[in-house]
Amino acid sequence: MEEVVAVRPGAVRSVVGAGLLVLGAAGAAQARGSGPEADVAYHGQVVLSHGHLRVWMVPENDGPAALPDATVRLRLSAELADRQELADGCVRAGRREVVCETGPLPMHGDGRHIGLVLELRDRVPEVVLRVDTGWNGGAADRNLSNNEHVVLALDTGDAYAF
Repeated sequence: MEEVVAVRPGAVRSVVGAGLLVLGAAGAAQARGSGPEADVAYHGQVVLSHGHLRVWMVPENDGPAALPDATVRLRLSAELADRQELADGCVRAGRREVVCETGPLPMHGDGRHIGLVLELRDRVPEVVLRVDTGWNGGAADRNLSNNEHVVLALDTGDAYAF
């Protein structure tokens, strides 16, 4: 079992989820990498309200090398509606998955801010959002703990931070 901590400004909520994010072969290769070393991280918030999941995040790179680009993968426990209006640089990658480019990630700097409003196929009481790196240009990232997140968002309109 993995504990998912959700934080709303001004309040703290702790929710236990049953999801366990497993690093597959692609993720293991990414951690080793054959290129420069970079520490990619994602920080943001998720809000679920009336069948819409709002995601706002900032990709970061703690170095030691800059990256020309990377992709962040968002996987949902609920299906997306057929029609989506996605932000520039984002594409739908499946019934429950969206992938977005981060733009350049300077050493010790931020990438472009990513904001999405995802419409769900059905209104659900909660959504589990998994955030991780889809591609980072072959860089070695020895600290995967800050770029793999599991967030449980309840349909309350509250913001849950990661």
